[in-house]
Formats: sequence, C-alpha cells, structure tokens
Amino acid sequence: MDFVLSGVAACGACLFTNPLEVVKTRMQLQGELQSRGSYQVYYRNVFHAFYTIGKVDGLAGLQKGLAPGLVYQFFMNGVRLGSYAVIENSGYIHTDGRVSAAKTTLAGAVAGVVGAVVGSPVYLVKTHLQSQSNSSIAVGHQYKHKGMIHALAAIYKQHGILGLWRGSSAAVPRVSVGSSAQLSAFSSSKELVIDLQVFPKGSWLVALTAGMMSSLVVVMAMTPFDVVSTRLYNQPVDHLGKGQLYNGFVDCFSKMLRKEGFLGLYKGLGASYFRIGPHTILSLFLWDELRKQHQQFQGQRKLCN
Repeated sequence: MDFVLSGVAACGACLFTNPLEVVKTRMQLQGELQSRGSYQVYYRNVFHAFYTIGKVDGLAGLQKGLAPGLVYQFFMNGVRLGSYAVIENSGYIHTDGRVSAAKTTLAGAVAGVVGAVVGSPVYLVKTHLQSQSNSSIAVGHQYKHKGMIHALAAIYKQHGILGLWRGSSAAVPRVSVGSSAQLSAFSSSKELVIDLQVFPKGSWLVALTAGMMSSLVVVMAMTPFDVVSTRLYNQPVDHLGKGQLYNGFVDCFSKMLRKEGFLGLYKGLGASYFRIGPHTILSLFLWDELRKQHQQFQGQRKLCN
C-alpha cells in the first residue's frame, strides 16, 4: 500500500506541474553546446516561455508528455517513496529516536536509484514528447513521435530493449541526488517543525511546511544533474543507438562546462524551481497525508476487529 499511495500522490502533483516540466525541458535544451549570446533565445524566462509555447503550440502544447509523465510519476515515485516509507517504518532512519541526516540521505539515495532505473524508459519518452514543438520555436533534437505508445514501440524496434534505457546513466545520479536531498531535508524539516510546536499536533501544515523547506534544497542540488539528464535523453542517436553529442554523463557534464560555462549547468533554474518546487511540496504533502489517513484507517479496522 505504501507504493500505491506514493504513486497516487506523485500523479496528483504531476497534473498541476506538467506544464512547468515542458517549460523547464525547453529552457534546458535552449542553446545546447553554444556559448551565451551566440544563439537565438526563444524563451527568455519562465513566464515568456509559457506565453510563447501557449501562443505557438497552443494550450495543449503546455501539457505535452502528460501521459508518460503520469506513468513515470506513478512507477518511479511509487517505487522511490514506497521504498523510503518501508525503510522509515522499519526504524532505520532514526538514531536514539531522532532523525539521522546520514541515514536519511543514504535511504533517499538508495530509493532514488531503484526508482530511476524503473522509470527511465518512460522518462526518455516524456523528454522527447515535451521537446517536440513547432519549428519556429524548436530547441534541441526534434523527434517525431505520435504519442507514448508509438514512441516506446519505435525506440524498441530501432534500438532494442536496451535502447529504452538510454540516458539512464544520467537518471541514476539525477534521481539519487534529488531523492537524498529531498527526503533527508523533508524528514529533518518535519522533525524540526514538530519540535518547534508551531502547529497543532498532527496538523497538515507540518507536512506542507516541511515540503516547502525541502523544495529549496532539492532544486539547488538537483538542477545541474537535471540539465545533463535532459540533454542525454533528448540527444540524437545513430543507427546503433549511440549518442551523437555526448558519450555519457561525464562527457555531457564536461562539454557543457567548456561550452556554456558553470551557469549552463543551472539553465532554466527558475523553471526548475517552479516545476520541482511545487511538485516536491505537493507530492510530499499528499504522500504524508495519504499515509496518515491509511494508518488511521488501519487502526480503526483493528479496533473494530
């Protein structure tokens, strides 16, 4: 049940944040391997990107990749948050009754690795679909997928089963870093808010506040890995499925530093926060509340029996 509740919570957040994911993806691909000032800027900032995509691609363009986004969130975060919940319920993350920063970081990273591997094929398709746009505002390589199923079938047909996991070398560090930062910050923040007794015991405001605090940490830690991940997933490949721009995570990271500078690793930072921040807050809040309701329901059932 922990896995199902985690997946449902993530999907609920995804419905609201997918347009921000589209904006973030476009801004991360803009000016790929080009120095600042040497390429046309289609998306000046988050708000301009929203306006441009809505005007050129239509309102439906802001929800591109929603289907794979929901599938990805259900399975990746279902596995990730579900695994963390199991670890937390076992008492592993506590030392002498207090949350251990080291143990929550490790538990979050392990849960993130498992979730990243499981969700990688759908994340690949999601990135392709979200980058597809009208040629007048196109950035990055443009795939011509007709939808999630068509994309999965086309990639499998052309590159085999391993082709579906192309880009996972970036997904694992991306999700493991993001997961460890998010979950350790959330657990520690939640304990801090409870200790300060700012809100009544059991209040939903505890989880909401902890989620807000966690969102700031995760965005700063995760954005460079997120940009690299987007580039690797979306790059064009040859007939053997080999990337034509990057050989892997380290190669992509180093090329971006050389060509785009350190700030290139934080491209779309504003969009990243507007997407990852609300998603972190919503998913962790819903996850915590659903688990709380489930535990109360289980307790009532035991009393009735």
